[in-house]
Amino acid sequence: MPDHVPVLSLQQVSKSFGGVHAVRDASLTVRAGERRALIGPNGAGKTTLFNLVAGALVVDQGSIVLFGETVTTWPMHRRARLGLGRTYQTSQLFGELAVEENLFLATIGGSGVRLQLFKPWTARRAERDWVRSVAEKVGLASKLGEKVSAISHGEQRQLEIGMAVAAKPRLVMLDEPSSGLSPGERVVITELIRELPDDLTLILIEHNMELALGVADRVTVLHRGSIISEGTPEEIRADHQVQAIYLGAPSG
Repeated sequence: MPDHVPVLSLQQVSKSFGGVHAVRDASLTVRAGERRALIGPNGAGKTTLFNLVAGALVVDQGSIVLFGETVTTWPMHRRARLGLGRTYQTSQLFGELAVEENLFLATIGGSGVRLQLFKPWTARRAERDWVRSVAEKVGLASKLGEKVSAISHGEQRQLEIGMAVAAKPRLVMLDEPSSGLSPGERVVITELIRELPDDLTLILIEHNMELALGVADRVTVLHRGSIISEGTPEEIRADHQVQAIYLGAPSG
């Protein structure tokens, strides 16, 4: 993909549920290697927008271009194969499997390689080496053999990011990665996000303003399904409309 082609481009994307506009005429462009935060109050349309990009929901109108390909009508698995990875607000993990097994399944799913019936997964050396390197990056190298249900909530959040990265995507979307975390766990997740590879494009939804504005290059603000502001973290902090709508400050 040429450098000048955006990783993601939305043009006037809309989605309604029962006549209520969840996303209204949303247009945005995300460049390669960018760290983009989507912020806004509850009900602003952030997760709906994520689901439209991922293909979990079908747009009512507008277009979605991913890595130069118009994917507006593509199913989720085709978008994933193109290089899109994501996490969810609620955990999508295999609780009774080990951390290593979860990461292995994510690796295989991203590669498109099929498991062989009579070849144990533990014999796949290249994939297991990759799994171990991912576990190291997300701070779970010492937890590989533990059941996911036995590790902490914060470690499960780390694993979710690890699973998204294990599939070797070009764009990762993180849906509230710090949700439910303690202040200490939030510090770990923030550093983990900051240390993701520079060539990996990142879009995150995050209610914690300190985290969102601390890791993002650019910030997009949604309110009642519409994009109301976009800019650098410093510009968003100084935006009176954002202060009034999102932070509850007087609009003046």
